[in-house]
Amino acid sequence: MAELKTMKIFTRLKHEFSHVVPPTIFFLVTFNVIMLTNGLMLQVHGIQFSSFARASIAALVMGKVVLIADKLPFINKFPDKPLIYNAVWKTFIYILAVFLFRYVEHLFPFLIEYGSVLAANQHLWGEVVWPRFWAIQIWLFVLFFVYSAFHELIRVIGRDEVLHMFFGDHREP
Repeated sequence: MAELKTMKIFTRLKHEFSHVVPPTIFFLVTFNVIMLTNGLMLQVHGIQFSSFARASIAALVMGKVVLIADKLPFINKFPDKPLIYNAVWKTFIYILAVFLFRYVEHLFPFLIEYGSVLAANQHLWGEVVWPRFWAIQIWLFVLFFVYSAFHELIRVIGRDEVLHMFFGDHREP
Protein backbone atom coordinates (compact mmCIF):
# COMPACT_ATOMS: atom_id res chain seq x y z
CA MET A 1 0.00 0.00 0.00
CA ALA A 2 2.84 2.40 0.87
CA GLU A 3 4.53 1.62 -2.45
CA LEU A 4 1.33 2.50 -4.32
CA LYS A 5 1.11 5.86 -2.51
CA THR A 6 4.78 6.52 -3.21
CA MET A 7 4.26 5.68 -6.88
CA LYS A 8 1.21 8.00 -7.07
CA ILE A 9 3.19 10.82 -5.47
CA PHE A 10 6.12 10.23 -7.83
CA THR A 11 3.77 10.19 -10.85
CA ARG A 12 2.11 13.41 -9.69
CA LEU A 13 5.45 15.14 -9.12
CA LYS A 14 6.67 14.01 -12.54
CA HIS A 15 3.49 15.37 -14.12
CA GLU A 16 3.83 18.74 -12.32
CA PHE A 17 7.53 18.92 -13.16
CA SER A 18 6.84 18.30 -16.86
CA HIS A 19 4.40 21.23 -16.84
CA VAL A 20 6.68 23.68 -15.03
CA VAL A 21 9.84 22.97 -17.07
CA PRO A 22 8.83 24.56 -20.43
CA PRO A 23 7.80 27.97 -19.06
CA THR A 24 10.74 27.97 -16.65
CA ILE A 25 13.23 27.30 -19.46
CA PHE A 26 11.53 29.90 -21.67
CA PHE A 27 11.74 32.55 -18.96
CA LEU A 28 15.22 31.48 -17.87
CA VAL A 29 16.53 32.17 -21.37
CA THR A 30 14.52 35.34 -21.99
CA PHE A 31 15.14 36.93 -18.57
CA ASN A 32 18.86 36.27 -18.81
CA VAL A 33 18.96 37.78 -22.30
CA ILE A 34 17.15 40.86 -20.97
CA MET A 35 19.54 41.01 -18.01
CA LEU A 36 22.54 40.73 -20.36
CA THR A 37 21.29 43.53 -22.65
CA ASN A 38 20.47 45.67 -19.62
CA GLY A 39 23.99 45.13 -18.29
CA LEU A 40 25.53 45.99 -21.66
CA MET A 41 23.51 49.22 -21.89
CA LEU A 42 24.46 50.25 -18.35
CA GLN A 43 28.12 49.47 -19.03
CA VAL A 44 28.18 52.40 -21.49
CA HIS A 45 27.60 54.68 -18.48
CA GLY A 46 30.24 52.91 -16.40
CA ILE A 47 27.69 51.05 -14.28
CA GLN A 48 28.47 47.40 -13.65
CA PHE A 49 25.26 45.42 -13.42
CA SER A 50 24.47 41.79 -13.76
CA SER A 51 22.07 39.73 -11.80
CA PHE A 52 21.80 36.43 -13.57
CA ALA A 53 20.90 34.76 -10.29
CA ARG A 54 17.96 37.14 -9.85
CA ALA A 55 16.84 36.55 -13.45
CA SER A 56 17.07 32.79 -12.89
CA ILE A 57 15.05 32.97 -9.67
CA ALA A 58 12.48 35.15 -11.44
CA ALA A 59 12.24 32.48 -14.16
CA LEU A 60 11.48 29.85 -11.53
CA VAL A 61 8.80 32.11 -10.07
CA MET A 62 7.27 32.74 -13.52
CA GLY A 63 7.23 29.00 -14.19
CA LYS A 64 5.29 28.52 -10.97
CA VAL A 65 2.93 31.42 -11.77
CA VAL A 66 2.16 29.79 -15.14
CA LEU A 67 1.61 26.42 -13.45
CA ILE A 68 -0.81 27.95 -10.92
CA ALA A 69 -2.64 30.05 -13.53
CA ASP A 70 -3.03 26.99 -15.77
CA LYS A 71 -5.01 25.33 -12.94
CA LEU A 72 -7.66 28.07 -13.01
CA PRO A 73 -10.97 26.72 -14.38
CA PHE A 74 -11.38 29.60 -16.84
CA ILE A 75 -7.86 29.61 -18.31
CA ASN A 76 -8.77 27.68 -21.48
CA LYS A 77 -11.79 29.82 -22.30
CA PHE A 78 -11.65 29.66 -26.11
CA PRO A 79 -10.45 26.15 -27.08
CA ASP A 80 -12.50 25.99 -30.29
CA LYS A 81 -11.81 29.52 -31.56
CA PRO A 82 -8.76 30.64 -33.55
CA LEU A 83 -5.57 30.37 -31.47
CA ILE A 84 -5.23 34.13 -31.02
CA TYR A 85 -8.26 34.16 -28.68
CA ASN A 86 -6.74 31.79 -26.13
CA ALA A 87 -3.24 33.25 -26.59
CA VAL A 88 -4.44 36.78 -25.77
CA TRP A 89 -6.76 35.57 -22.99
CA LYS A 90 -3.97 33.55 -21.31
CA THR A 91 -1.54 36.44 -21.73
CA PHE A 92 -3.90 38.71 -19.79
CA ILE A 93 -4.44 36.09 -17.08
CA TYR A 94 -0.69 35.49 -16.72
CA ILE A 95 0.16 39.19 -16.73
CA LEU A 96 -2.51 39.91 -14.10
CA ALA A 97 -1.15 37.11 -11.90
CA VAL A 98 2.41 38.39 -12.32
CA PHE A 99 1.34 41.97 -11.67
CA LEU A 100 -0.31 40.94 -8.40
CA PHE A 101 2.72 38.85 -7.45
CA ARG A 102 5.17 41.68 -8.23
CA TYR A 103 3.02 44.24 -6.43
CA VAL A 104 2.87 42.10 -3.29
CA GLU A 105 6.61 41.41 -3.64
CA HIS A 106 7.27 45.17 -3.56
CA LEU A 107 4.67 45.73 -0.82
CA PHE A 108 5.97 43.04 1.56
CA PRO A 109 9.14 44.84 2.79
CA PHE A 110 7.11 47.96 3.50
CA LEU A 111 4.51 45.88 5.32
CA ILE A 112 7.18 44.45 7.58
CA GLU A 113 8.66 47.90 8.20
CA TYR A 114 5.42 49.84 8.77
CA GLY A 115 3.11 47.12 10.12
CA SER A 116 -0.08 47.99 8.25
CA VAL A 117 -1.20 47.47 4.67
CA LEU A 118 -2.34 51.09 4.32
CA ALA A 119 0.98 52.57 5.51
CA ALA A 120 2.96 50.05 3.46
CA ASN A 121 0.94 50.88 0.34
CA GLN A 122 1.46 54.63 0.82
CA HIS A 123 5.23 54.16 1.10
CA LEU A 124 5.25 51.76 -1.83
CA TRP A 125 3.63 54.33 -4.11
CA GLY A 126 6.21 56.91 -3.06
CA GLU A 127 9.39 54.83 -3.21
CA VAL A 128 9.11 52.32 -6.05
CA VAL A 129 10.69 53.35 -9.36
CA TRP A 130 7.50 53.10 -11.37
CA PRO A 131 8.97 53.58 -14.87
CA ARG A 132 11.19 50.54 -14.24
CA PHE A 133 8.25 48.59 -12.80
CA TRP A 134 6.12 49.32 -15.89
CA ALA A 135 8.99 48.65 -18.30
CA ILE A 136 9.34 45.19 -16.77
CA GLN A 137 5.55 44.67 -17.01
CA ILE A 138 5.66 45.56 -20.71
CA TRP A 139 8.47 43.06 -21.29
CA LEU A 140 6.54 40.44 -19.36
CA PHE A 141 3.45 41.12 -21.45
CA VAL A 142 5.36 40.57 -24.70
CA LEU A 143 7.11 37.46 -23.36
CA PHE A 144 3.87 35.98 -22.03
CA PHE A 145 2.20 36.57 -25.39
CA VAL A 146 5.01 34.75 -27.21
CA TYR A 147 4.85 31.94 -24.65
CA SER A 148 1.04 31.72 -24.87
CA ALA A 149 1.03 31.72 -28.66
CA PHE A 150 3.55 28.87 -28.80
CA HIS A 151 1.74 27.02 -26.03
CA GLU A 152 -1.53 27.18 -27.99
CA LEU A 153 0.21 26.10 -31.18
CA ILE A 154 1.69 23.09 -29.38
CA ARG A 155 -1.72 22.30 -27.87
CA VAL A 156 -3.32 22.14 -31.32
CA ILE A 157 -0.51 20.62 -33.39
CA GLY A 158 0.89 18.35 -30.70
CA ARG A 159 4.21 18.30 -28.88
CA ASP A 160 5.75 15.57 -31.03
CA GLU A 161 4.82 17.28 -34.29
CA VAL A 162 6.26 20.61 -33.12
CA LEU A 163 9.47 18.89 -32.03
CA HIS A 164 9.63 17.21 -35.44
CA MET A 165 9.03 20.56 -37.19
CA PHE A 166 11.83 22.25 -35.25
CA PHE A 167 14.39 19.47 -34.91
CA GLY A 168 13.47 16.90 -37.55
CA ASP A 169 13.07 13.19 -37.07
CA HIS A 170 14.97 12.02 -34.00
CA ARG A 171 15.30 8.51 -35.41
CA GLU A 172 17.29 9.59 -38.47
CA PRO A 173 21.02 8.60 -38.38
